[in-house]
Amino acid sequence: MNHATVTLAALLLTLAASGARAGEDAYPDKPIRLIIPFVPGGPSDILSRLVGGKLGENLGQQIIPDNRGSAGGIVGFELAAESTPDGYTMLLAAYSGLTINPYVYKKLPYDPQRDLQPITQLTVGGNVVVVNPAVQAKSVKELIALAKSAPGKLNYASTGAGPLLGTELFKKKTGVDIVNIPYKGTGQALIALLANEVQLMLMNPLVAVPNVKSGKLRALAVTSLDRNPVLPDVPTVAEAALPGYENVTWHSLVFPAKTPRTIVKRMHDEVVKVLNAPEVKNGILAQGLKPVGNTPEQMSALIREESKMYAKLVKDIGFQPM
Repeated sequence: MNHATVTLAALLLTLAASGARAGEDAYPDKPIRLIIPFVPGGPSDILSRLVGGKLGENLGQQIIPDNRGSAGGIVGFELAAESTPDGYTMLLAAYSGLTINPYVYKKLPYDPQRDLQPITQLTVGGNVVVVNPAVQAKSVKELIALAKSAPGKLNYASTGAGPLLGTELFKKKTGVDIVNIPYKGTGQALIALLANEVQLMLMNPLVAVPNVKSGKLRALAVTSLDRNPVLPDVPTVAEAALPGYENVTWHSLVFPAKTPRTIVKRMHDEVVKVLNAPEVKNGILAQGLKPVGNTPEQMSALIREESKMYAKLVKDIGFQPM
């Protein structure tokens, strides 16, 4: 290769790199798709409206929600993992898809730690143990006694691996026999719960709190180790019956893997700004969750840590992968 050829090749590489940087500097210059891996009406949907509207306003580009609810969120996660890593596709990811799914499904079409790039954790909080008001139990201990008096007669709703595993842990610790009825999303599960087709559920506070406050559902406990300040009279499961019991829920935003670092940083900074906006922060707190806004590195560490915890939990409770 002669000197002129080398010089031309170097020039082309420089121009390509400059063009890529220019594209990243102009980001975003078109609408961004936000994949929501559950059907409308659930906590992911609610959170997408709380965060997405303000984020789009700040970025000057529309955040377009794309509900892909099927297979416990797996379809949406797979779609995000296979999307072009250019910053124009994000996923609103529940913790279960990042930390639990690899251990409760025999075959998963994506690898959370290989195929997805964390942006930031949005929220954290305990689920709420809710029952239909017709259920003759006003405490966790009464629920356990009722379930033991009629094995297999009570049904619980699950909408993904997180609530499923949390309830299966509850079953293992108490020795009760309650039947899992899976739903595509929390909205569908809520309809069934209100109709008493299922009797109980570990429900995200975003959906549980308004229905508890309106009297449509009865809250027996929260699954975090601390009480929920929005439901101060509702004890924790650990307080009420099972010392040490904990089941924490969280949501996050992720990109496809290999999204440029400059774009990840830009989106991270913008989302943290949104989470600190009074209307968004207060909206999240009012639903019984806490806004987070950690770094991509901190979120990656959280995923690794909780993945190990759930792998052990699945083994300890004898859960058979689906």
